[in-house]
Amino acid sequence: MSANDKPKRFSTKPAFSKVNKKHRKPTKRAVSKPVENPIIVLFNKPFDVLCQFTDESGRQTLKDFIPVKDVYAAGRLDRDSEGLLLLTNDGKLQAKLTQPNKKTFKTYWVQVEGEPSEYSITALQQGVELKDGMTLPANVKVIEEPTVWERVPPVRERKSIPTTWLEIQICEGRNRQVRRMTAHVGHPTLRLIRYKIGQWSLDDLPNGAYKTIKQ
Repeated sequence: MSANDKPKRFSTKPAFSKVNKKHRKPTKRAVSKPVENPIIVLFNKPFDVLCQFTDESGRQTLKDFIPVKDVYAAGRLDRDSEGLLLLTNDGKLQAKLTQPNKKTFKTYWVQVEGEPSEYSITALQQGVELKDGMTLPANVKVIEEPTVWERVPPVRERKSIPTTWLEIQICEGRNRQVRRMTAHVGHPTLRLIRYKIGQWSLDDLPNGAYKTIKQ
């Protein structure tokens, strides 16, 4: 080998090739660990109760009614609304019930002011334009006044204006959605009771009471 023929030097650093981002393997998401004793708590929430366990202002919360530990609400129910609230210690179920793409239907009994016309009912069924966009089609029908508990305080009704009860089924969970939908068609909601979430319903559960179901 001549003096001009120097040996080639090889780098000791590992060589990296450019990876196309499109072909990268997706990162695995953390999966919730299974709960040893999964439970579901069905609660018939009274009017003027917050859907949380603590409140700095001293208002009524879930803690005043439910002594079960380590359960969390799957979705919310407004303070001025009543009826079924579902709580669980199962994170997977909680996510399933609250994620919009899962389309879990919720059934509401709604007392509205006035007598909605067929046109108004059809509009609610097909979807109405709210500030945050069009609502999805809903199942809406006029029903007889349901046999339910007395609300405290009672609903303020005007003697000169009749009221109507509607059954409304939606699979969305926008803030105060049902109230905004009925107001949009000219019939403000006076009273709102959630009767069913997916396969679970109030049935004969008294207002302010709860029951526990083991999965």
